[in-house]
Formats: sequence, C-alpha cells, structure tokens
Amino acid sequence: MEAPGRIAATPDTLDFTVENVEKALHQLYYDPNIENKNLAQKWLMQAQVSPQAWQFCWALLSPDKVPEIQYFGASALHTKISRYWSDIPTDQYDSLKTQLFSQIACFSSGSKMVLTRLCVALASLALNTMPEAWPGAVAEMVRVFQEEGGGVDGRARCLALLELLTVLPEEFQTSRLPQYRKGQVRGALGREWGSVCPLLQQLLRRTDSPGAVKARVLRCLSSWVLLDVPLSESEGLVHDCFSALPDPELFDTAVEAIVNAISQPDSQRYVNTLLKLVPQVLALQEQLREAVQNGDMETCHGICRIAVTLGENHSRTLLEQVDHWQSFLALVNMIMFCTGIPGHYPVNETTSSLTLTFWYTLQDEIMSFESDKQAVYLQVYRPVYFQLVDVLLHKAQFPSDQEYASWSSDEKEQFRIYRVDISDTLMYVYEMLGAELLSNLYDKLGRLLTNAEQPTSWQHTEALLYGFQSIAETIDVNYSDVIPGLIGLIPRININNVQLADTVMFTIGALAEWLADHPVMLSSVLPLVLQALGNPDLSVSSVSTLKKICRECKYDLPPYATNIVAVSQEVLIKQIHKTSQCMWLMQALGFLLSALPVEDILRNLHSLITPYIQQLEKLADETPNPSNKLAIIHILGLLSNLFTTLDISKQDDESADSSAPPVKSAPLPPGPNPVVVVLQQVFALIQTVLSKWLNDSQVVEAVCAIFEKSVKTLLHEFAPMVSQLSEMLGQMYSTIPQASALDLTRQMVHIFASETDHFPPIKALFELVTSVTLSIFQQGPRDHPDIVDSFMQLQAQALKRKPDLFLSESLDVKAVFHCGVLSLKFPEAPTVKSTCLFFTELLPHCSDVPPLARVVQEDGKLLIQAVLEGIGGGASRSLMDQFAEVLFCLNKHCFSLLAVWLKEALQPPGFPSTRVTTEQKDNFSQQILRERVNKRRVKDIVKEFTLLCRGLHVQTSWMPQQNNSHQPCE
Repeated sequence: MEAPGRIAATPDTLDFTVENVEKALHQLYYDPNIENKNLAQKWLMQAQVSPQAWQFCWALLSPDKVPEIQYFGASALHTKISRYWSDIPTDQYDSLKTQLFSQIACFSSGSKMVLTRLCVALASLALNTMPEAWPGAVAEMVRVFQEEGGGVDGRARCLALLELLTVLPEEFQTSRLPQYRKGQVRGALGREWGSVCPLLQQLLRRTDSPGAVKARVLRCLSSWVLLDVPLSESEGLVHDCFSALPDPELFDTAVEAIVNAISQPDSQRYVNTLLKLVPQVLALQEQLREAVQNGDMETCHGICRIAVTLGENHSRTLLEQVDHWQSFLALVNMIMFCTGIPGHYPVNETTSSLTLTFWYTLQDEIMSFESDKQAVYLQVYRPVYFQLVDVLLHKAQFPSDQEYASWSSDEKEQFRIYRVDISDTLMYVYEMLGAELLSNLYDKLGRLLTNAEQPTSWQHTEALLYGFQSIAETIDVNYSDVIPGLIGLIPRININNVQLADTVMFTIGALAEWLADHPVMLSSVLPLVLQALGNPDLSVSSVSTLKKICRECKYDLPPYATNIVAVSQEVLIKQIHKTSQCMWLMQALGFLLSALPVEDILRNLHSLITPYIQQLEKLADETPNPSNKLAIIHILGLLSNLFTTLDISKQDDESADSSAPPVKSAPLPPGPNPVVVVLQQVFALIQTVLSKWLNDSQVVEAVCAIFEKSVKTLLHEFAPMVSQLSEMLGQMYSTIPQASALDLTRQMVHIFASETDHFPPIKALFELVTSVTLSIFQQGPRDHPDIVDSFMQLQAQALKRKPDLFLSESLDVKAVFHCGVLSLKFPEAPTVKSTCLFFTELLPHCSDVPPLARVVQEDGKLLIQAVLEGIGGGASRSLMDQFAEVLFCLNKHCFSLLAVWLKEALQPPGFPSTRVTTEQKDNFSQQILRERVNKRRVKDIVKEFTLLCRGLHVQTSWMPQQNNSHQPCE
C-alpha cells in the first residue's frame, strides 16, 4: 500500500478535500515524526472551521471509513453548528436536523465515540433552535427514536436516544449561548422534563430492561437534575435510584444521580421530599455494614457520599423539622459511623475524610440559631460532638510500627494531611464544646498514664496529645485549669517512638505562651526539649519548640541559658540538623541571649561563634570551590539568623510595659550593642571572604544578609558601623554590581539618611551606586532585571526618606529619570511595580526639589508614552493599578502638563493600540483628567481602557452613553 502524502507538511495548502483530510488524519495518528504530527493537527483545525467542512464532514461519516475518520467528521459537524451557527441559513435547519437523526440511527449500532459526537452535534442544533424554531425538541427526539424502522434494533435505538438526552443538558452547560438565550433555553429544557421523566421511569422500572439501558438512564437523570429540575418532580426517579443501589453494575451511577439530585441549591425548598429521603438513606445502613465487613471500599464510599450530601446540604432544613428530630439524629449517627469507619486512612479506607466538612456545617447551623433554640439543640448535639472527638482521635492514631513501615511515602503523606484535617476539625469543635473538651481530654490522658494495671499503646497516648496540640496551637488556653496538670503528665510519658516524641515536642511548643505566664513549669519540660535536640529524627519538632520557648519565655530563661547554649552548641558542632533547622536554632539562641546582661551576651556569643569564625578564617584562605562555598554560605547564614533575633533594645520596651513580667537582666550599660561588637571584630574577615568570592552572587547575598538583618533588628544602634559598611558596599558594588548590595544600601538609606552625622557616608554611597547602575543602563540592562528592580526600590526609598539627595550636583537626575522610563518597559512584573513606585514617590517632589521639577517638565512626555504603552498591551494586566497610580500622581502634581502630554501622546494612529478609536482615546483622556481626588476611579478607568486596547472589552460604566455623554463633570 502506498504511503499517504504529507498534506500537512505544507500548511499553505488549504485544499480541504475528503482525500486531503484523510491524509492529514493518517499523518496525525501514524506519523512517528512529532513535527509532522503538529503540522497535521494545525491543518486539521483549520479544515474543521473552513466553509468546505460542510462538504467533507458528511463524506467522512461514510460506513466504509475507519472510526477515527468518522469521529473527525462528527467533530467537524459539532464545531460548525456550535461555533458558526449564524452561517447556517434558516431554511436548512430542518434538513440538517433530518440528516443528523439519520446519522445517529446509523451509528446507534456502530462506534460509540462517533455516536456520542453526533448526539452532541444534534444537541447543539436543538439548543440553537429551541424554543422558537424547534418547539418540543425533546418530545420529537423521543418520538423519532421510538418509531420502528431503519433496520436498527430497539435496544440500540433506546441507547442512542438516552445518549442524546444525556448530552443535551451537558452541552447546554458548556454552550456559548448569549446570556439572554441561556435563560430562554434553560426554561425550554425545564418544560421538556415532562417528556423525559416518564421515559426514564418506564425504562428503570421494567424488569426486562438490560443493565446497560438502566445505567444509561441513571446517567441521563444525573445530567438533567443539574438543570435544577425540581426535586419534587424527580422524587419518583430518585426513589428508583435507591432501588438500584443493591445492583453492583448500577451502584456508581445510581450514587451519582442521587448525589446530584439532592445537592441542587433549589432542592431545600422541597421539605416533604427531603423528609421522605431520610428513611431511604437510613435504610442503606445494612448495606453499608456489610460493605465494611467485606472490605468493599467503593460501596462504603458511595453510601457515605449519599448520607453526607443529604446532611451537609440540608442540615438547617432538617434541624428545623422538630417533629422529625429523631430521624435526623439517626442520620447524624450514620455519618458518625462513616467518620469512624474501621481501618486506617488511606490504606484500609478512604471514606472518613468525606464526612469532616459535614461536622463544620452542622455546628455552624446549630450555633446560628437564637439562644433559646440553640440551647435545645446543644442539649441533643453536645454529646454527639464529644463522641465525635473520641472518633476523630481514634482515626488519628498511627497504625502499628510494623504496618506503618510498610506504607509508601505517598500513603504516609496522605495520612499526615488527613491528621491536619482532623486537627482543624478539633479546633473548630472547641468553639462549641469549650473548656469541657480540654478537661475531657485531660481526664482520658490522666487515666491512660496513671493506670499501671492496663498497658497502653503509644498510639493512644499520642492521639490524645495530638488533640491537645490541635487546640492549643490556635486557641488561647491560658485560662484553662487543666494545662498545669497536662504539663505535669508529660514527663510521665514513656517516649519510645519517634511519632510520639514529635507530638510531645509540638504540644510543648503549642503551650509556649502559657509557659511564659507560668514560668515555674519550664523546669518540667525544658529537659525533654534539650534531650530531643540531639535526635536527628526529632529535628523539626525539637528545634521549632525550642525557638517558640525562647521567643515567648526569654525573660524567664536566664537560669537555663548556660545549659541551652551548651546543648545547642553541641548539636551544631555535631551537624545533627539540616541547614534550615540550624538557622532556626540560631534564631532561638538570638531570642535567648537578648534577655541576658550584656556581658553574658558577649561571653556566650564568643563561645558560640568562635568555632565558626575560625572555620571561616580557614575557608577564606582556601581556593574557591563548590564545597567550601556551601560551608561559607552556611556559616554566614548562621550569623545572620542569630543577629535577626538578638535584640537587647526590647528589654527597655518590656520594662516600660507595666503588664509585662519584670525584667531579670541588668540595665543596659552604655557602649556599643553586642552585635555591633561582634560585627566589628569579624568585619576584616568578611572583607577577606568577599575579596575572593565577589563574583559569586550567593556569597555576596549571604554577606549582605548578615548586615541587612542586623540593621533591621538594631536600627539606630547599628550607627557605629555605618561608615565602614558604606565604604565596603561601595567597593563591592563598584567591582561587581549585585542586587543584594542595592537592597542593603536601601536599608541604610531608610534608617540613616535623615541623620546629620551619617548623611555624608550615606550620600557618598548613594551617589556611587547610582553612578555605577547608570553605566549598566548604558551598556544594556536587560540581562540584569534584579539589579534594575532593586535600583528602582532604592531610588524610591531615597525620595521618601531624604529627597535632598537629589539636590546634589554629583547625581545625574535626568539619567535616573530616563532609566525609570526604560524600566517601565521591562517584561518582569516586579521590576515594573518597583519603577511605578519610584515615579509615584518622585512626582510629589516636583514642587520642592528643583532638579526633579526640571526633568519632569522636560521629559515627562516620555513617561506618559511609556505608561500608555504598558496600558495599551505592552505590560501584564496585573500591573494596571500601578500604572493608574502614576497617572493619578501626574494629574495631581502636573495637571496642566499632563493635559498637553496626553493629547500629544495619544495623537498618533494605532497608539497605544490599533483596537481603539480616536474617540475612545479622547474619552479616556477626559476621564483621567477629571479624576484628581478619587484614585480608585482612576484605576477602574485604566482597567477598562486596557481591556479595550486588548480587544477584551465589554461596554461599561465609564464609556459614554448616548443619553449622558455631554453631561458636565460634577
């Protein structure tokens, strides 16, 4: 057989004949060359929407073609009908309908995928013609397929009709009908339910209906109820669905139909129907129990879905039927059974997770009643929720060690997420049960740990602690009278398992704020935390818990400081923890040292960081390579994290706060801050490291991070370092410019530019980095969007904190302005945002900084052009608020100039977009110039204009209407 020609290899060939379409389809399916496949795909998409499609699609449906070719023909028909309906003359509607009926009849015994596509095509035709051109469409479909003839057997005709009736509502949901038509068609379809319902009932109730027909009936019902068919009108069919549940072949489709029917928003109006459904759902409990015993997860899942859907969607309606409170309580208990279904999630069961949102919904409904009514419901449902807590904690239990070890990593992760969901549910339930819940948990844990006769599993203990942790993490438990007892019980726990130890740690961490108010209890738990620090398996839980304790309880920790520092040093030297946990540990030590007397801080700092300084000295002498780079970045990271939280200034704040605990450290002596002392000692070493690693952005970033975090923490106490750091930053940036150096310069400008003593070095640094960056712009800044972004943020900060910096003759203000205009055209959104911020800070200073006023007057039109270019489609739509702010500032501070610039900039045809007319541009300009007060309004105007420019616009409020276009502005 001769290989077909590669018609699609020459996409300019637009000869859409049957033969060429077949060749292209062969190429798409069988050509091994991916490029040829892509060309064929592109060509076929053009063919499908071409006028010739009307000719070749019928030919492609010929019985002698293979299903893939027939499918393309049917798809082309659907595309033409659904997307190009207006091209079809009205006098051809009937013949097209007749042809489609004929083809569906032919394919009712043929390829299923082609049959479905033809049904979708006829459904699309029906949606476009009903109700005017094709009234009673569904009734006619039913009549046509019930008629004998055509040599097609009755079962095949029946299945084809059901397929057509199933896809009709589905096609409606995805159709591109205009909104007004959607309403008309929805109403027409609703009226057609009268033709569909009796047919479905008849087929479902006939004993001789084949299983395939009943399954298709259930699918059809599922599809129609999504059109908001009144529940009262589908009640009989829903009852039939319950009758179909015992049949394994029909179970899944029956569940889907029931769930879709009772979850429709409108169904809550049909109270009597809902009340009839409750006993039907309760009657499934026997089938549910059998499924649990047989390990039939699919059946458990399906029955649970039905019960939860009824409960979740109709809690309030059913709660309000007080005469039927017992049946609703029985439904709640059935859902409770589903929550506590035997087995471990997700290995033995996947059902229990479906129920969790029901408990939120039921609680919300109960708590939303007026107090008298609420009290009655709480009397019934508080015991249910206490039972729920027991069930949830049982479900949260880990399996045996042996079983857990056999789980895959994916199963373990799913179980972790499931426990988080349980934790969230417990936290929510606390809102209803209150302090009694904590007492309940405490009593259970106490009995468990003090009962010597009955051995307990670690899983049971861990689950109860997990319950405490879930609540204490987010709820203020400071006033609970059981926490002291809990803290007292924790040391009695026999911790012989990693999961249990982890939960003990996280529980202690969750109680850190409580420990700050009850420091006498620290001695009970701190030894456990310090002991856990040495276990790499408990890395995350032990380090995060120590960090919380050091942050919340630092003024009560001086007696323990020596021990905490010693243990921390030991685990750091042994490299027990991963990098991120080492950083957390350093932050914990920063909090801890902050509360000590300065001499103790210095002594501890010396012992803590001397080994790292020695290591850094050694690394600084080595030839740069990847392994010592990682070690350098690690050490610099440890120092910056330590300095992030070491803040002795907070001691003054605490002592000034009468409600704070008394400060136990000595008053602050005069002299430099301990962090500054250390930084001055290691400054020369850091310079040595930099000299060798100046080409490496990560090392430079790590160095800058030390100083940036120190500056942020110390603020004005960093003053002794300003001069030498400014000099070092200038040298660094002059040699190899890096964004991190600009970010640190910005921090320095923010804090010290307004201080007379520090203005000279800050001014010199600012002028130097500006000059170096301007030279980058001259060479081509596109390769350095991060530098441009940081540079614009620095300029904005300088304008905000010290606009006098722009009075200097050494600063080329005009060049900075031009750099800003250029940066507005960058594709990176963060860079454009920072540049817009620069201009919104610059424009208000036109009145008080003459060099800025001059450059805006001379070159402001360039700014307007760049902004309009972005609005016209040159920039992401997410940036329109920022462009609007620039326009608003121009309007506020340069009104007369803006009017001229807008007129001139918008004059060229096709700018800022070929899609907007001169009239639309004039309207936009007038609207902008009117708004000098309402920034929100300017943002709306810009967003609507950008939609116009991009061809995405719908007529909206600011576009002039015929009846108000000449009204004066208020």
